[in-house]
Amino acid sequence: MALHYAGCASQGARSYQEDRAAILTGAGEEVPVSQGRAGSAPELTVALADGMGGHAGGAVASEIACRAYLKATAAASGDLPARLDAALAEANAAIAEHVASHPQLNGMGCTLVGAAFGAFGIAWVSVGDSPLYLVRAGKIEQLNEDHSLAPEIDKLAAAGKISLAEARADPRRHFLRSALTGSAPELIDRRQRPLPLEPNDIIVVASDGIGTLTPEEILATVAAQPSAGAEAMAMALLAAVDAKGEAYQDNTTIVVVSVGTS
Repeated sequence: MALHYAGCASQGARSYQEDRAAILTGAGEEVPVSQGRAGSAPELTVALADGMGGHAGGAVASEIACRAYLKATAAASGDLPARLDAALAEANAAIAEHVASHPQLNGMGCTLVGAAFGAFGIAWVSVGDSPLYLVRAGKIEQLNEDHSLAPEIDKLAAAGKISLAEARADPRRHFLRSALTGSAPELIDRRQRPLPLEPNDIIVVASDGIGTLTPEEILATVAAQPSAGAEAMAMALLAAVDAKGEAYQDNTTIVVVSVGTS
């Protein structure tokens, strides 16, 4: 099994970038996510964070979290879920340590998705609303939990308490119920046992800027180029976000991992 990876990012309509993402290969090489960076490896760890707390704070928090997470992943021992948990704790502790020495950044934080790929499949830990999607056999599924208010608002619509249009337009949808801020996160999503991967699986890790696209649009964009590589898929997804022309488009960072047999 070969894991082909690529990533790209856009500031959208923002004047600053608060997203950070990086990939750690099994050989120990750390690859920052940027356009034109692609490769293959038998094992990968992906870390993606979306900052909060203002321009400076959000960018600092996401950078610290990604860096600390990947460093801890490489150094941790024990079984895979334990290593992922330990890396998440180290990322959160690194934010707390930085805030303690830079009190002007109190309140900064970030989401974090940490996903490990290998012959075992995929395992992850996540906090916040940055999604992790699996595209398989013509279907798309979000693997991790969404820790924003969006799922709670959608439940109100499903119960008939508000309309679907009201749910979609609710300005609170992006409010986070959990994030890494240095304190214990309210919610953590974990995959206790790795999910086996299959040839031709596509995994998309992204910041919530990709939410401009529906899951069905993400699926259609990936499916439109079945023989394309991970880099082409990542760029096509980012182009689809940009094509929407949202006036307040958030930063969008996308990492695509495709599963091959060689």
